[in-house]
Amino acid sequence: MKKNIFNGECVYRLPKLSRCFFALIFFLVPLASFGQKLLIPMDASQTDHLKSYGIAYWILTQGAEVDWLLNYRGGSFMMDNSPKTAAECRIRGVYFEELSGSEAAQIYAEVQSENVNMDVVKLEKPPRIAVYAPPGFKPWDDAVTLAMEYAEVKYTKIWDEEVLNDSLRNFDWLHLHHEDFTGQYGKFFSSFAGVPWYIQQVALLESTARKLGYAKVSELKKAVVEKIRDYVVNGGFMFAMCSATDTYDIASAAKGVDICEDMFDGDPADRQANKKLDFSRTFAFENFALEMNPYVYEYSNIDVGPTTLSNPSADYFTLFDFSAKYDPVPTMLTQCHANVLRGFLGQTTAFHKNLIKKSVTLLAEREGTDEVKYIHGNVGRGTFTWYGGHDPEDYQHAVGDPPTDLSLHKNSPGYRLILNNILFPAAKKKKQKT
Repeated sequence: MKKNIFNGECVYRLPKLSRCFFALIFFLVPLASFGQKLLIPMDASQTDHLKSYGIAYWILTQGAEVDWLLNYRGGSFMMDNSPKTAAECRIRGVYFEELSGSEAAQIYAEVQSENVNMDVVKLEKPPRIAVYAPPGFKPWDDAVTLAMEYAEVKYTKIWDEEVLNDSLRNFDWLHLHHEDFTGQYGKFFSSFAGVPWYIQQVALLESTARKLGYAKVSELKKAVVEKIRDYVVNGGFMFAMCSATDTYDIASAAKGVDICEDMFDGDPADRQANKKLDFSRTFAFENFALEMNPYVYEYSNIDVGPTTLSNPSADYFTLFDFSAKYDPVPTMLTQCHANVLRGFLGQTTAFHKNLIKKSVTLLAEREGTDEVKYIHGNVGRGTFTWYGGHDPEDYQHAVGDPPTDLSLHKNSPGYRLILNNILFPAAKKKKQKT
């Protein structure tokens, strides 16, 4: 080291070789974080499972990618580390772990090992999400919109006019609000015919049908069903809960058949309706029989109904296990930190197994019964996923009940199944192994 005098002060200068060494160190410091990862575990250690999905969605909106580690610690998310991402996790109350490049590499090696039922699915872009719901609906009227609001996932509301005008082509994923596609106004006639909200609902549906050129609400809904069918066949992802599941298939099978009594559409139903159903047009169900009595709060025998209403503490359903490497789609849809979940009711609570088509994948069932809670299937280039029940954290949600506060249920396994579906369209398609 040399000593020079400069303005009366001693200045020590490093030899040229030492200066090069320190320059290299300063150059490598920014690279020290290169390859570092941020892990959002989704096992019991996670403080807010639901907002974790929102973080994954947010990362995608920033133009970055997320690795979904199927079956690793409850279906964890891995992404590049950055101060911005860590800060966002802290703000939203999401637990995360910062990993070195070598630690992340060890996790990837474990997940991709042939000896474990795990795999990595890359999420590439945020899905464009549409929610089919009537004007004036509140987000807390529906578990899916409630989950997206809580997780801070953006969506667009559309209804009959937008669907018939081909707006679905602008979206990757469609959720069907708990709709009655049969045109029977939810079969609430016997209980709520004189109640203001029911009268307003009927008036809205009938005025919309007239505006769009349909004589009956049932005819309008069947036209909407056909548009949604085209959307799915051409590659769309469809998700539905509660009555939007079985009534969709009922309306599909009843194309050209009047299944509505006169209090719903002004003329009697076809007495031979059950014999005229075309099950080749349905997505999930076949060989079912319609409930033609307008005073019975049920559409058909597809729905299991509230068989456990008197003993909700005994109502549980179990998720099926799938091979992450060979069946990545059902594996994604069933990612959870629990495999036995509490049941919950809805106008359509669950589906009778014997009425489900053999081509449909069963995702969850109530063990020891024929009750299936959660199903998935392919139609053309697209898919549908249907989930029975109304609200996973409100066992018997009734009309007019207060909204569920998800800040009290931030680790809800039942709501996680909904959010799995929201990220599903973001996954990079990969070839199935043979």
